[in-house]
Amino acid sequence: MKIGCPKEIKAQEFRVGLTPYAVHEAVVHGHEVMLEAGAGLGAGFPDEDYAAAGARIVDGAKEIFAWADMIVKVKEPQAVERRMLREGQILFTYLHLAPDPEQTRDLLASGCTAIAYETVTDAQGGLPLLAPMSEVAGRLAPQVGAWTLQKANGGRGVLLGGVPGVGPAKVVVIGGGVVGTNAARIAAGMGADVTVLDRSLPRLRYLDDVFGGLFYTRYSSAGATADLVADADLVIGAVLIPGAAAPKLVTRAQLSTMRPGAAIVDVAIDQGGCFETSRPTTHEDPIYEVDGVMHYCVANMPGAVARTATIALGNATMPFMLALADKGWRRACEDDPHLLNGLNVHAGQLTQYEVGKALGIDVIAPTLALKS
Repeated sequence: MKIGCPKEIKAQEFRVGLTPYAVHEAVVHGHEVMLEAGAGLGAGFPDEDYAAAGARIVDGAKEIFAWADMIVKVKEPQAVERRMLREGQILFTYLHLAPDPEQTRDLLASGCTAIAYETVTDAQGGLPLLAPMSEVAGRLAPQVGAWTLQKANGGRGVLLGGVPGVGPAKVVVIGGGVVGTNAARIAAGMGADVTVLDRSLPRLRYLDDVFGGLFYTRYSSAGATADLVADADLVIGAVLIPGAAAPKLVTRAQLSTMRPGAAIVDVAIDQGGCFETSRPTTHEDPIYEVDGVMHYCVANMPGAVARTATIALGNATMPFMLALADKGWRRACEDDPHLLNGLNVHAGQLTQYEVGKALGIDVIAPTLALKS
């Protein structure tokens, strides 16, 4: 198969879809790889590393999109990239379609077969291609939250861990999944007073058992959320419904109960965000203020630590990428129902129920797409 990897063009996105190790594996499997010049520089991988692994380096993405049977990326294709997709071409990347009707329409119109990292599953019910970036974003969230709280950035001027004689910041993490667990660990490690909210009692028991009082846990009722948010210095939104738009768990009215200069970090912004006042920002201009509360809503947080994130993502995606290349998308998805769960778009039809529900678009079952 001809595998193409263009340079990411989303603002301040430094990750790359293929590492040199993945290129080497693909070439060993008998495939051809074409990479856009400079695609890996942001993650610390020069063109020479890719050439040594067997990739052909070309200038510009247009040649790659015209040549490749499968496009491997990190972020959702931007408008100019979507116009280069064609019928029958495989797109393997993060999509996050539920809050993005324009992208969804363009992918349907292209006729491509789009498989989204974030809806591929595993035998344990997890999301193996989302988990590495969730771990990275979760661990980054207290770090960027602490920065947002600094007075020069509009924050309260509160140090997360406090100092002797001065109490620590109060941090609330909404969601006890991969993002929330990693965020709570790091925030607690920085010395903050941390509470994690979740609606799953088994998950709350797990967190208590494993972390042994490192942070507090509370059941995520509307009342408890409102009380904790009002008293928080930093709130981290870490909720996820696979494939669906994130629920709005904190309203603007609740936001107004927070102290002036308090901060929120919305890690769910890729799926539309879990705060009513959230809107996507970039690493270049990451913070804005609403009702005195500072919002950090960067839609590609792991791009800030591009080398770590690229290698972590590559480790997870490589087996699936090789299966698609070795077998073709149809047989690979027939052999692996978890990969089939990643199918979002095929031949002008939407195959992801949660996206269809969010956008009001008719959906066919992925199993029917296999037969079409």
